[in-house]
Amino acid sequence: MFDSSNTISSAEAEPPLFAGIDLGGTNTKVGLVDNLGRTLAYVKVPTAIEEGPEAGAARMGQGVKTAAAEAGVTVAEIARVGLATPGTMDLSNGMLLDPVNLPGWHNFPIRDRVAHHTDRPVSYANDAAAAAFGEFWVGSGRQYDSMVLLTLGTGIGGGIIIGDLALNGETSHGAECGHIIIDCRDDARICSCDQPGHLEAYASATAVVARTEEALAAGRPSSLSERRAAGEELTTLMLAEEAERGDELSLEVILETARYLGIGIVTLLHTIDPGAVLLGGAMTFGRHDNEIGRQFLARVKEEVRHRAFPVVVRHVTIDFAALGGDAGYIGAAGIARLAHQQH
Repeated sequence: MFDSSNTISSAEAEPPLFAGIDLGGTNTKVGLVDNLGRTLAYVKVPTAIEEGPEAGAARMGQGVKTAAAEAGVTVAEIARVGLATPGTMDLSNGMLLDPVNLPGWHNFPIRDRVAHHTDRPVSYANDAAAAAFGEFWVGSGRQYDSMVLLTLGTGIGGGIIIGDLALNGETSHGAECGHIIIDCRDDARICSCDQPGHLEAYASATAVVARTEEALAAGRPSSLSERRAAGEELTTLMLAEEAERGDELSLEVILETARYLGIGIVTLLHTIDPGAVLLGGAMTFGRHDNEIGRQFLARVKEEVRHRAFPVVVRHVTIDFAALGGDAGYIGAAGIARLAHQQH
């Protein structure tokens, strides 16, 4: 969650300034950052999907203007805007193609429309790639030359940074780390993309809840059953709470999820050999601040040690990401900064 106490004043900022926009299904985050990645101002505006993409682009433009006003600067002082959206997309042409969580926002020239509404040049990125770039620039990945970010939530997003390059691929589908295959059996679990055996089908929050429901339906005893009987919705947060209270099934599912993640990470390590693999998103079980989060991370590392080349294991850092929900807009601004430097 954004902490306004971490903002700096315009007098403290090192120019040039950059705006970052992180488009979400419910809300859109807009932040103004300086050349060192420090936030001057932050606003959150409703995405209002039902009003359509053009109205959404206009709201993003207004969000940038509001952030500039709150920081006490003019929009003209913003060198460039970075825009991060969920996929699918055509990055080179600035097109939002078929985003699953933005129904009706299809084949929309979002980069150019946001540029129109901000009157600034815009750099366009995948939201997970932007979050990865944020961690690489000023977060947990800042000391490494290459890194992978896995965002654990409803699905599993991925971002790969090598040098200053966000790996996008030929068709803007690079770094889809949630869709690497970890189970090639005929009866493998089905992913949200309708393909079998993908990491997301086993280790996303959606998959964790589904696997837990199956265990409960099979008669496994658990304190989760009491909470569900009381009308509560089963969530990964509930699993973390009950695991902390000693519920065996909850802890078993969480650590099994860590094992699946470890298997997926080994494939990424053997393909990319990055300096760090960072875990972010909403499903990190309290991170280092919670015993369950610490056990979760330790189990991921254990599986990686068991399966990966020893030399790779010795040189990679596996840890939680640092920027939380701010990573997207900070990384989008960072990608805009990089484009500004290259022009």
